[in-house]
Amino acid sequence: MYVHERPEWPRLHWNSETLADVLADVRHRQGRLLGQMEALGFGLREEAVLRTLTEDVVKSSEIEGEKLDAEAVRSSIARRLGMDAGGLKAAADRNVEGVVEMTLDATRNYDKPLTEERLFGWHASLFPTGRSGMRRIRVGTWRDDRDGPMQVVSGAVGRERVHFEAPAAPRLDREMAGFLEWLNSGETIDPVMKAGLAHLWFVTIHPFDDGNGRIARAIADLCLARSEQSSQRFYSMSAQIRQERKAYYDVLEETHKDGTDITPWQAWFLGCLGRAIGEAETLLGSVLAKARFWESVGQTRVNERQRLVLNKLLDGFEGKLTTSKWAKLTDTSQDTAYRDILDLLGRGILVRGAAGGRSTSYVLTKDFQAPGKKNEKGSKKRS
Repeated sequence: MYVHERPEWPRLHWNSETLADVLADVRHRQGRLLGQMEALGFGLREEAVLRTLTEDVVKSSEIEGEKLDAEAVRSSIARRLGMDAGGLKAAADRNVEGVVEMTLDATRNYDKPLTEERLFGWHASLFPTGRSGMRRIRVGTWRDDRDGPMQVVSGAVGRERVHFEAPAAPRLDREMAGFLEWLNSGETIDPVMKAGLAHLWFVTIHPFDDGNGRIARAIADLCLARSEQSSQRFYSMSAQIRQERKAYYDVLEETHKDGTDITPWQAWFLGCLGRAIGEAETLLGSVLAKARFWESVGQTRVNERQRLVLNKLLDGFEGKLTTSKWAKLTDTSQDTAYRDILDLLGRGILVRGAAGGRSTSYVLTKDFQAPGKKNEKGSKKRS
């Protein structure tokens, strides 16, 4: 029997004493991170927000098996927030713009009620063509189960494993009305605990043909923004869930079958949030290192091509930077790229990697590398 089939549904509960210590720790770390970020200058906070939101959008889509172009996502977010981020791409495709629009609406407008119409708008943004892959789906409205019950399954055809079956379509109007009334109420539970419950409750209803996971995570982000009374995001739950995807699906499956005591789910959600905040503290170190870099070279003339590539290196450039990659990134000739590189070598900003000849690559000098970043002569680079 699934949790939504029990007579007590949707009256879910948990053991507050069991969760008290971990909740207190998470709330303390949440407040400390916000305090650290508020102490930064405006430009650094913008940089941290841009990096966090970009990761959030990319990783939330990755959980569902969709890989987005991180640079396109970053550019879309920067344009929408009016940020001068440098090196922005032209307008992204509709899929990128749609998921960015949903994410920003959830976090920037956290103080507005979440309504049926707003959810329909999010769903339409996620599926601008009315299709999920090759399959046509109902967009901007609840599912109707015309092709059978909504099930979460895995495995090969003929050997499918059903992890979960959602409430039948005729129940959706009533189920979603109850959920939205609760979400928008001033119920006196800790807002972080409310974020965990909101995520679980929405995923259990699974009201759309597709996109339920991404929307559930957006709802959790909205609730977490309410818990902080801030639209600025400095940590990404979606990125952390992506790292812990198997545990995420395992705890969801067990919770849907174990009755209305959701203590294990809330414990996992709080732990995941704490780990996300820990990752954000690493991000803070990276942002500060980037700021120190530009402060140290600020008096030296750097052209726009050099600024673009140096920022990519500071943000964790994947692979080896060669002259040909520089030329491609900056849309210029290899001769111009090599002159730019020689200039930075002469200033001690870049050094050559260990390999020579055609394999010659370039890295930031040790003093300019982000925390945890190693050059080719050292050990593994930060992942």
